[in-house]
Amino acid sequence: MPHVPRPKRHPYDQWSPDARALDLVGDKWTLLIVRDLAAGPRRFVELQRILPGISTEQLRSRLNRMVADGMLTRKRYREVPPRVDYGLTDRARDLLPVLGQLARWGYEWAWSSPREIENVQIGAIFRLAPGLAAASSASGGVDAIVTDGECCAYTFKLSHGEVSVEEGLGESATACVTGATEAWVNAFSPDRDRNGLEISGGRELAIALLDGLSAVSERQSGRAGAHARVAAA
Repeated sequence: MPHVPRPKRHPYDQWSPDARALDLVGDKWTLLIVRDLAAGPRRFVELQRILPGISTEQLRSRLNRMVADGMLTRKRYREVPPRVDYGLTDRARDLLPVLGQLARWGYEWAWSSPREIENVQIGAIFRLAPGLAAASSASGGVDAIVTDGECCAYTFKLSHGEVSVEEGLGESATACVTGATEAWVNAFSPDRDRNGLEISGGRELAIALLDGLSAVSERQSGRAGAHARVAAA
């Protein structure tokens, strides 16, 4: 049996596996922290930057709790100024498919173009890849680049139905998808309009990744592929 963390401050007090799980991950921000560490360990200030709306005290409290619960590792470096990295444990990494299913449900029942009050970070969708895009059978590496706003780059490795994600450009990526923030927003919005994205290299691999990240069904795949072909014309 794995180590069972101590109950949280306000547990559900139900002997049920779903209630036990929610005792660990049901608090606000917890699952988003797991998502944002899917691409690798981060420092406190980096998490604060990509989690707009969380206070310093909230983040500190949540990270401490997740470390105590065996969800995160905390690694200290002998540097000046002090540096501390937080990373996912196997227990937390096993939540990535759960996050993927939650995202699919969100696409199906709660999705729309960005609301005025919502912060737009395309990287937040990219970091869902290990759980969200794992249905693809394609294999290879894909770089995804946001050219303005965030100005970020991620590399995805697809292999045997599994996807991993890292920040930065990959040396061996065989496909690349590039676009401004608005183009990426259009690609992930309900119409899934990919006209503004530029695809180079392995087109089928890139489209497989985009289909996975936007939870495109087989019925929708032909329409999304047509958008991608128009973008490349």
